[in-house]
Amino acid sequence: MGDYDINWIALLVAAASSLVVGFVWYGPLFGKAWMKESGMTEEKVKEGNMALIFGLSFIFACFLSFTMWAQVMIGGGGGEIHGQEPFLTFKHGAFHGTLMGLFVILPVLGTIALYERKSIKYVLIAAGYWTVTLAIMGGIINAWI
Repeated sequence: MGDYDINWIALLVAAASSLVVGFVWYGPLFGKAWMKESGMTEEKVKEGNMALIFGLSFIFACFLSFTMWAQVMIGGGGGEIHGQEPFLTFKHGAFHGTLMGLFVILPVLGTIALYERKSIKYVLIAAGYWTVTLAIMGGIINAWI
């Protein structure tokens, strides 16, 4: 296995991007639809400890950004292919993030939603957020290695 340097700044920026995407996704884009589909109300939103919610969200996003780094650096072929030119592009990292969103996140959220009796609309909003977020995270990490 190769010797891999981790660009921690890239991982932190990628993790922070999840909060930015979430602000837009669950705000002006799909905020009202998500609230309706999830059963969230304005009152419930106000009850939450937002510092704790955003803090833990960032920590979890750091876990994901590290996972994305591992996937794009050593995920395909033990490093012989990934982590080297010509694969160090935003586009290639975004491709990996999209695959992770569609083939990992969507099935997990879809399965949970089945048992929680959530709608397909709820699943599409949530899985769509994670697919876009992971695409951006993968792109940042891969382009900034």
